Amino acid sequence: MNKDENFYHKGLRRYFEQASQQPHFFPTHLSILIALVQCCNYQDITLPFNVSRKKLMRFSRIKSVSTYHKNIRELKESGFIKYKPSWHPKLGSEVKLNIELEKNF
Repeated sequence: MNKDENFYHKGLRRYFEQASQQPHFFPTHLSILIALVQCCNYQDITLPFNVSRKKLMRFSRIKSVSTYHKNIRELKESGFIKYKPSWHPKLGSEVKLNIELEKNF
């Protein structure tokens, strides 16, 4: 494992540790976070990416659109994600995970 991968894994561990300690978070919140990480898995995790509601709902196994929107809003309000809706069916909404990667060399 190189240094960048190590920072990436430490950042994700801290991110999920903080999320799991939120008293108002439910399994659906964590499920969406995991789906978001999966969707940005092939690019720099610190950059914004576009993803559709349909894809996130499929990955997170959430069936209700209202539950999805409620959880996205709460993740945004809690500071775990930055979210810009697009309402474009092909483009998808812009999401950025608020993960801090400490690169102290």
